[in-house]
Amino acid sequence: MKAIKGDWVRIYDIILTSEERAPQVPDDTKQVPLEMWNKGFLVNDEAEIGDKVTVETYIGRKIEGELIEINPAYDHNYGKCIPELLYIGRQTRELLKEGE
Repeated sequence: MKAIKGDWVRIYDIILTSEERAPQVPDDTKQVPLEMWNKGFLVNDEAEIGDKVTVETYIGRKIEGELIEINPAYDHNYGKCIPELLYIGRQTRELLKEGE
């Protein structure tokens, strides 16, 4: 799939390699690169997944990275339902009512 200029896309880039990380960073953090994922409007005339591209973020900043997604969707959620938590509000109200 090709993206064309103006398409909303997601990019990825490594900001700092593990060797470039600051010395005061915790050891487990130093072992991995500092990575960036960002979204913006494609500035290049066209690009395919994996190409190095420039995007203009929603607030107008221009940044570069590897094109990883075209028209990215929001796919986060609040996790699975935890049945034990469904009744906490009611139980708390009852306990507070008893204490009046």
